[in-house]
Amino acid sequence: MVTGESFGNRAFHLLNIFFLVAVALLCLLPLVHILAVSFSNSSAAAAGAVKLWPVGFTLHSYEFILKKPEFLRSVNITLIRVVIGTTLSMLLTVLSAYPLSKDTRALKFRTGYAWFFVFTMLFGGGLIPWYMTIKYLGLLDSVWGLILPSALPVYNVILLLNFFRNLPSELEESALIDGAGYWKVLWKIYVPLSMPALATVGLFTIVGHWNSWFDGLILMNSPSNYPLASYLQTVIRGVDLTKVTGQDVLTLASVNDRTAKAAQIFVGTIPILLVYPFLQKYFVKGIVLGSVKE
Repeated sequence: MVTGESFGNRAFHLLNIFFLVAVALLCLLPLVHILAVSFSNSSAAAAGAVKLWPVGFTLHSYEFILKKPEFLRSVNITLIRVVIGTTLSMLLTVLSAYPLSKDTRALKFRTGYAWFFVFTMLFGGGLIPWYMTIKYLGLLDSVWGLILPSALPVYNVILLLNFFRNLPSELEESALIDGAGYWKVLWKIYVPLSMPALATVGLFTIVGHWNSWFDGLILMNSPSNYPLASYLQTVIRGVDLTKVTGQDVLTLASVNDRTAKAAQIFVGTIPILLVYPFLQKYFVKGIVLGSVKE
């Protein structure tokens, strides 16, 4: 706070701070509770004695789930989906946003192309035509069925093309005069200058692929092909995927259904928690510059 501020301004700033802290705690406390349950023994979790701190600290829940082939298989499928899906989506987004960022003098019928993309955001064919299209293309029970239908997010295209339009046009004009083509201008000038916007849409894409569960349930006929979010959805809804073998008897002394679910949910959030801090510094800048034209 600035020295010499009036009482009203100081009170307003303090109120904002308290409000933001309360919202942050509201978002953080459920995750802390799940983490505490995952580190607690089965009796404390079953009795509801765990709040924000583990009771009877144990790592048996994590040891148990990391040995489950269903869980490990779903993590592997999700990692493949995120890597391939994000790479393909970012490539298509850049290639679509760059020409759409030009005016009609550089790209004839540019407005019509832009409205074609916007139309897909406003109207859809519905769930059944979507499913039938993917089925007839032979993408059921395939990781490509999870990637290709969402390979070009129109919202990300709009963010990126607005960012491109904010870049000085003189840079492109100078490069074209020096003999560079549009392809070279895109990859040598526009992409390096657009890291904040690319980080923003990249984060949207990564989180979207990682958290998407509905398409996995619909498009995968076999539970062995579920991505992580779909697998966790079945766990949360009570489907028992933690079948016990004779070797698990000793472990189950400190593990029950609730602690195993909590451990799986928390493990599923770790990759996003690790990625976000590295992209967060670009996030706000990319949103602002990609949505406001100077």
